[in-house]
Amino acid sequence: MVLQVKTSTYEPKTQEIAKQLLAATQESRSFFAALRDQMRWDDKLLAWAMSNPGLRVQLFRFIDTLPALRSKPEIAAHLQEYLGDESVELPAALKGMLNFANPDSVPGQVAATTVATATETLAHKYISGENIKQALKTIERLRKEKMAFTVDLLGEAVITEAEAQSYLERYLDLMQQLVEASKNWSPVPAIDLADGEPLPKVQVSVKLTAFYSQFDPLDAKGSEERVSDRIRILLRRAKELGAAVHFDMEQYAYKDLTLSILKKILLEEEFRNRTDIGVTIQAYLRDSNRDVQDLIAWAKQRGYPVTIRLVKGAYWDQETIKASQKHWEQPVYNDKAATDANFEQLTELLLQNHQYVYSAIGSHNVRSQARAMAIAETLNVPRRCFEMQVLYGMGDKIAKALVDRGYRVRVYCPYGELLPGMAYLIRRLLENTANSSFLRQNMENRPVEELIAPPVVGQGDKVDKDNSPSPPLPLSPSSFMGAADTDFAEEAERTEASQAFQAVREQLGKTYLPLINGEYVSTQQVIDSVNPSHFSEVVGQIGLMSVEQAEQAMQAAKAAFPAWRKTPAKERANILRKAADLMEQRRAELSAWIVLEVGKPVREADGEVSEAIDFCRYYALEMERLDEGYNYDISGETNRYIYQPRGIAVVISPWNFPLAIATGMTVAALVAGNCTLLKPAETSSVITAKLTEILVEAGIPKGVYQYVPGKGSQVGAYLVNHPDTHVIAFTGSQEVGCRIYAEAAVLKPGQKHMKRVIAEMGGKNAIIVDESADLDQAVVGTVQSAFGYSGQKCSACSRVVVLESVYDTFVQRFVEATKSLNIGVAEYPSTQVGPVIDANARDRIREYIEKGKAEAKVALEMPAPDNGYFIGPVIFADVSPNAIIAQQEIFGPVVAVIKVKNFQEALDVANGTNYALTGGLYSRTPSHIEMAQEEYEVGNLYINRTITGAIVARQPFGGFKLSGVGSKAGGPDYLLQFLEPRTVTENIQRQGFAPIEGAE
Repeated sequence: MVLQVKTSTYEPKTQEIAKQLLAATQESRSFFAALRDQMRWDDKLLAWAMSNPGLRVQLFRFIDTLPALRSKPEIAAHLQEYLGDESVELPAALKGMLNFANPDSVPGQVAATTVATATETLAHKYISGENIKQALKTIERLRKEKMAFTVDLLGEAVITEAEAQSYLERYLDLMQQLVEASKNWSPVPAIDLADGEPLPKVQVSVKLTAFYSQFDPLDAKGSEERVSDRIRILLRRAKELGAAVHFDMEQYAYKDLTLSILKKILLEEEFRNRTDIGVTIQAYLRDSNRDVQDLIAWAKQRGYPVTIRLVKGAYWDQETIKASQKHWEQPVYNDKAATDANFEQLTELLLQNHQYVYSAIGSHNVRSQARAMAIAETLNVPRRCFEMQVLYGMGDKIAKALVDRGYRVRVYCPYGELLPGMAYLIRRLLENTANSSFLRQNMENRPVEELIAPPVVGQGDKVDKDNSPSPPLPLSPSSFMGAADTDFAEEAERTEASQAFQAVREQLGKTYLPLINGEYVSTQQVIDSVNPSHFSEVVGQIGLMSVEQAEQAMQAAKAAFPAWRKTPAKERANILRKAADLMEQRRAELSAWIVLEVGKPVREADGEVSEAIDFCRYYALEMERLDEGYNYDISGETNRYIYQPRGIAVVISPWNFPLAIATGMTVAALVAGNCTLLKPAETSSVITAKLTEILVEAGIPKGVYQYVPGKGSQVGAYLVNHPDTHVIAFTGSQEVGCRIYAEAAVLKPGQKHMKRVIAEMGGKNAIIVDESADLDQAVVGTVQSAFGYSGQKCSACSRVVVLESVYDTFVQRFVEATKSLNIGVAEYPSTQVGPVIDANARDRIREYIEKGKAEAKVALEMPAPDNGYFIGPVIFADVSPNAIIAQQEIFGPVVAVIKVKNFQEALDVANGTNYALTGGLYSRTPSHIEMAQEEYEVGNLYINRTITGAIVARQPFGGFKLSGVGSKAGGPDYLLQFLEPRTVTENIQRQGFAPIEGAE
């Protein structure tokens, strides 16, 4: 079912104006007919992309890579790799161009030159200049055509504080140069005056996130403080110069914080009466109507108008993908028609309130602009109160038509180097060539009635004033959907997290005892579990059991096993689901315990709770699947392949994922029908006590699950060596894992089975950065992978292998980005690097740092607070692949950067350790990606993304070599390790007679 937007009093006039605009913009022949004539290569590239979806993807990927390529042979090789794929249908001219055997050959160089030049020409269509001289030339041409401008400074992603400061300084300099130049401009009344009032000749557009490298809604207060200082400097200078400033809108996650910051600043006495400032609203957002109404109400309170630039939005793919991956509600409309309809509603709302807010209607859709004109003319909106806007290079013809009708038109002019501007160019090309693009439809000469018809909206994309977000889109048809992480862009979620910390702090210092056969038992030994951010703060007191009590727990498990193994798999699975629901209800509280007991920053702690929930729900589903078994029947004989539990499982869990890994190993054993004893790391025993509370509340019977905190060298070793232990699930160091593996292989007196060992033993994980990598992406991803949770994840990056052609640039930006991280108390929302787990870890890491100083060059050593177990990030450069710091697992925020000559050497270095857990690659070279997939010796390979944060059922986790033994956690074969397979065959013949299936 579809809905048509209700026609209004403006519709007849909209249609009339739209037809007039179309007549003025349409050429006498179609765009594609023009292709038959001689065209420039840049035109051909765009035309081919519009006519062939497969080529479109590969061509834009190539264009995205092009700025990183440093020679003609490199360009030729990548051109062939991207476009030479058999699945890509190539035009004859392009196919002929790619017909060279060697990238170094003359034909290869000709191809490289032709396509590179065409792409650069194409970029110049959408980027107003590479330098101020070119930009001024563009601006002066626009002014001759009676068009105003706003300049947006293109640049590398702001990932360091040095870059954030540079961004501000470049804008201050840009405004100065534009204003100086403007003194020589001839007056253009159509754009310099409105209703007799002079308008600023110069306007710049800026992005809030570029003023602070760690801009994050989770740290709303800190982000606001850092950003606001720089905004005030910009606005003060703009006032001195007489320039206008407009604030762009970016990804949805930043929207609410951006609006909040700007509203506060613009209510300050110093800035309250400024009317030369603007903000942006994106019509593809479902809550944009609410935001516009809020802005209008705020503007009434302020008493002076600001401009609201209304655009459709440029991050649709990114927003839908992120929401889908995070299992969040969709913030954008799924259908372009719904965006168009919402755009029209918002246009009407803005123009109806022209006395409070000025409107800038940004669109290349003739109907959208005609609608705005129809409303403005009907309401007699003063010309000062609204203007039309288009993107440079995309709306030339409509802009001219609007100017000819006497409207003020402003052209959004991106300015800067083509290299950093390429991401912008790609977005513009995608927009320009999308099937639903008005420009494309217009160029294809669609019927006028179709082009200017009211948008027809699907039922699922209803547009109204109080539109609620769309439910999450499933990633796949699978019945499993992971838990959604907390969206800290929502103020309510941040408030709940803060309240959880207050509630948990009231419980600090309590005693947690072992659980044996359903009863909490007293112990002779009690130790403190402390907050590594403040080691004087006791999180909880842990009762450590004795070996005698461990034996009692084992006997209780043996007694409970017969009944538990016979409990239907569905019942066992439902207990896990109940536990998952309880974790979901207690999410903020559990996250707070993780932050306080093991020093994991807030967002990462929240992600860990999601992982624990996912383990429960996924393994519940998996056990029900396995419980069905398999039938291999033939005539006269039934053959059943079934599974049974192994017996008693001992789970030895680590402190670095105290809830997720403990939960995963424990519930896997339980749902498979094994009685399970959980022995946690001493430093994270409060969290596993909370897990125990949840499992008991979920309905785990007495004796089936038992919580057995104790000294690893005593209780752990006793349980590993116990003859009644059937399965040992361990996550921890290689040294302990190998010892467990060896001890488990020894048959003990009375033992009638071989023990199964599942061991995950860490890694020395590398990220390779090749010459074609997106360095913005590579630097950010490496920083997160290396220093997230202070490098204390099994999957953390501890080596970066960089090709020499990009080595110096990468190291410089990697160091600067790391310098920009906030080191501090894990509980603070501003913290990216918290403490390490304890004094032993701190001292061991310091020893490795000293060894590193004897082997390599220190590129960065950051100071750290001394009130907790802190180690500041350390980066070593020019490290030998065989150095101690490049070979041994450090388990801390220490990274070795290694230079290599070529990609094969990079793979050899990455594979040159005893570990094979995780690895990463940043590359835009298809052959390198293919080689890595085949030759990189890691259990989890991550390409062009961070190497930490594996998600249950999406990225099952685990390695090989000395990184571990056993199947991957969160994967389809993990539960098999806790089960014994059996085959049952029955001959169903009697005296030559057998039942015939289906007979009555």
